This record gives sequence, C-alpha cells and structure tokens, in this order.
Amino acid sequence: MQIQLDDSKTKELLTEIVIDLIQNRQEVIREILLDALEEVGLGKAIIEGRQNDFVSEEGIFTLLDEE
Repeated sequence: MQIQLDDSKTKELLTEIVIDLIQNRQEVIREILLDALEEVGLGKAIIEGRQNDFVSEEGIFTLLDEE
C-alpha cells in the first residue's frame, strides 16, 4: 500500500504536529529553542573572534593551568 500526500495535507499534518508539541511537549520545545539560541551565540562568538587576533596555543594552556 502506498500513501500519497499533497501539499495541503502535508501542511495540515505538520501544523498538527507543531501544535501537539507546543501543547503537550513544552520541554521538547524549550530544549530545541535553547539549543538554537546556543548555536546562534556560538556562531556570533566565532565571527567576532575571527575579527580579532588569534590567541596562541601557549596562551590557552597558560589560562587552563591557572584553574
């Protein structure tokens, strides 16, 4: 048996899934949003870091040894 979905049916099913996630799986949504925000922050930090001078490997190990 083969199932065919048209665009409207696909959109309807995806909408139902998103609504179910929002209503019943708030923790899943929260985790997805937090992960996305962390990725955006990391991306911005990488871009910002590339505009400045690079830190030497020795400098990194010096900072790590201080802790």
